[in-house]
Amino acid sequence: MWPFKRKIHTETKGLAEPGDDLYALFGLTPTAATGSPVTPDAALRVPAVGSAIRVISEAVATLDVSVKRIEADGTEIFEPSHAVLPLLRDQANDWTDGFSLIRDLVIDALSDDKGGMAYVNRLGDGRIAEIIRYRRGVIDVQFDQTTGEPSYKIDRRPVLASDIIHLRSPFGRAPLSLAAEAIGVAMALDKHAAKLFGRGARPSGALMFPKGMGESSVKAARTAWRATHEGDDANGQTAILYDGAEFKPFTFNSTDAQFLENRKFQILEIARAFRVPPSMLFDHDRATWSNTEQMGREFLSYTLEPWLRATEGALRRALFTAEERGIYAIRFDRDDLTRADLDTRSTVINSLISSQVINPNEGRAWLGLQPRAGGEAFLNPNISAAPSSGGSDSEDNPDAA
Repeated sequence: MWPFKRKIHTETKGLAEPGDDLYALFGLTPTAATGSPVTPDAALRVPAVGSAIRVISEAVATLDVSVKRIEADGTEIFEPSHAVLPLLRDQANDWTDGFSLIRDLVIDALSDDKGGMAYVNRLGDGRIAEIIRYRRGVIDVQFDQTTGEPSYKIDRRPVLASDIIHLRSPFGRAPLSLAAEAIGVAMALDKHAAKLFGRGARPSGALMFPKGMGESSVKAARTAWRATHEGDDANGQTAILYDGAEFKPFTFNSTDAQFLENRKFQILEIARAFRVPPSMLFDHDRATWSNTEQMGREFLSYTLEPWLRATEGALRRALFTAEERGIYAIRFDRDDLTRADLDTRSTVINSLISSQVINPNEGRAWLGLQPRAGGEAFLNPNISAAPSSGGSDSEDNPDAA
């Protein structure tokens, strides 16, 4: 018997650097343009994709978040003393601020089919100690095939669904994965551009030699041409051709001439996938003063508002108990996004006060000012005059004109 036992080496692959076979297990299939899966890390290297994800996630995270108490008549009143508010405004945990938490949750939802998830760490008495967003893949979620109810695990340990903030994209698929082919084409165009304009990717021309020229002559001509025309300081030197050789420059064909248009079209495709106006991805070819403002309003209504509603719902479900959900709500302040210039805001607020839709103190609150005495009355300041203490001149002197 052989005295030594043969050691069998097995190849192990980690989830930190998975191969194509592991990507296939997670539903990441190669695209036709690149021949490899469009992973989130690879897709973010496409400037249009990174810009689209940033403009959505940062717009959500920059809004002022608050906890509102819902009254019996449906009105909502700001609750500054609620324990949840510091976690969202200040520090979610010792190493993550509230802005980064919300931004990263939206980024994960835009780029990962499983959505953005964070763990709510509660103390024994039910109070929330911290909110932790783990790295992608640490929190596992499985959905019931009949009801769609999710179940969660952290490092194979079951976790209550009420302790997980879960923000998902429409259709249960992230825009990044739904637009994988379009992003793959953009990646292929970027790679082609790097090769096209890189050294040696496309020669400037060719030396045409007459028949019968020997190999030694061809080598000598090539060496002389490179010495005089391919160096760093060879600009402007005179071309010397040997034995009837002819230089024929290469020109771009029709496909190359439209290469820049193809790249711009992929920006438009990515903008469609993320529902972001092209002007917000710095494509201003068809942007004007009027349609840019209109596209900005559409971005607020049709792109950002659904994400705000979804984020508010995900935070409310995980951060409040079942009893608190009927009393409190998480709200983002949309006014921060609709702020116009001071002249326009003043005109609008004055019009609303004059029509008695709001009172002066409510208008002052929109401007971040403290209320004033008597500002709760609904009056039209343009026609309402305060009574004078000494009476008018017409009352004292009836003959006064």
